[in-house]
Formats: sequence, C-alpha cells, structure tokens
Amino acid sequence: MEGKRILAPAKDIQEVRNAILAYEKMSEWKSEKLSDLLQAHRVLMLGLVDNPGQLRTGNVGVYREKQLIHMAPPASQVFRLMNDLLGWLKTTELHPLIAGAVFHYEFEFIHPFADGNGRMGRLWQTLILREWRSELAWLPVETLIHYQQDRYYQVLGQCDRQSSCTPFIEFILENIISALQEGLGKSSALSEEMSEEMSPDLLDIEKRILQILSNHPGRSAKSIADECELSARTVERYLKALQLKGKLQRVGATKGGMWRVI
Repeated sequence: MEGKRILAPAKDIQEVRNAILAYEKMSEWKSEKLSDLLQAHRVLMLGLVDNPGQLRTGNVGVYREKQLIHMAPPASQVFRLMNDLLGWLKTTELHPLIAGAVFHYEFEFIHPFADGNGRMGRLWQTLILREWRSELAWLPVETLIHYQQDRYYQVLGQCDRQSSCTPFIEFILENIISALQEGLGKSSALSEEMSEEMSPDLLDIEKRILQILSNHPGRSAKSIADECELSARTVERYLKALQLKGKLQRVGATKGGMWRVI
C-alpha cells in the first residue's frame, strides 16, 4: 500500500483496499438510503463476490464451526425488511448510540447480502455514529469486533433465542466505550509526542492547528479559525501549507470529510 510492496494473498490485499476506499467514501452516503447501502456493499466487496451491491436472491444461514447459529429470513422478504429497517432508522427518536446498535443487530438478523454482511453491518453502524458526531468516523468498531468474533456471534445468537437485541446493544456500547478510552489515551500521547518532535520549520500556529486536528479530525476551517482567533481564509492557507509539507492529509469529501495528521 502507498507504494510499498506487501506480501499477502491477493484477496487479502483487495479486502484492505476496498475497506479503505469504503471508509473514505463514507461522507458521501446517507445511512437511511438503500441505494447508498448497496453502493457501499459494491465498494466493500468488489472483486471478492460475484454480485457486489445486490441483495441476495437465495436463502442463507450463519454458521460457526459447521454449526448453524442463525437462519436468515427468506430471500423473498429481504427487500421489504430492509426498506422497513431503513425507514425506522430515518424516523426513530432513539439516541444514535442505541439506534446504531439496534440497526446493526437487525441488519445481521436480516442478512441482506450473500456475503459481506458482518463487514457491512459494522461499516453502517460507523456511518450512523459519524452522522451524529463526525469524529466518530474513525472509531475502530471493525477492529474491536474482529478480535472478539466468537463473543460477537455468541451475543447475536443469544439475542435470537431471547427475541431481544438488548444483549447486543450492551455488547456494542461496551466496545464503543473501550474504543473511546483507547482513542483518548492515544490522542493524549500523540499530542505530547507532537509537541516534542514537531519539525522546527513549522510555524507555531501550524503546530497548534495540527494538535487541534489530532484530537478533533472533523473540525472545519471556520471552527479552527474561531478557536485561534484568525479568519477562516487564513486558516485555509495554513491547512494547504501543511498539506504541501506532508503533515496533513484530507480524507473524504471537502464537505463532511476528515483530516489525518501524518
């Protein structure tokens, strides 16, 4: 990646490329739109499945170690169920933290695609969180659940048996808390490291902007300008200079994207 040679199976490399692109395009999608969800699946699963971006046409079950743990609804019901779920998401008054977890569980219950449902459910929950608080776009939901796959599927099965998604909501919220605590710790360490090691050719205001963006990557030029008591145009010039110096990278669309401190 990024010009470096990587020794890995072609499928693994494709998965990583697709995931990076999907998370970068997240700002272009609306969580309640089926067309956007289908496009996201197309991006995430391109080159990995035969029909990316299409709802399944066959019946599927979820297996762990050759044991059936969930039989998804019939394919004939998928379109209706997904429209109902997205309609609920658009109108619900639940807090986004809860709504995202409920959506995630119901999405996995419906299992709308032939493959890639786990990745899509986690991506879409991240999108729901991002629409609430833009800085949560980088919350590592995917990574956290990857290391707890057995527990993840155990909780999904428990919810099926109880006909309640409460255990899954609790599981997801526990992981979000862990991710935020870990992120805050890393952010604090990064700020200290940046203060100590920042290039001497950077202006003081440029260093301050980088520290702001390391803690809040979703900040706009105007909000930075207000904090630094500068004009938005001046801050935009500094942002451009930092990009040219290789210290800052814009990820996603101009509106709704994020900053990545390098």
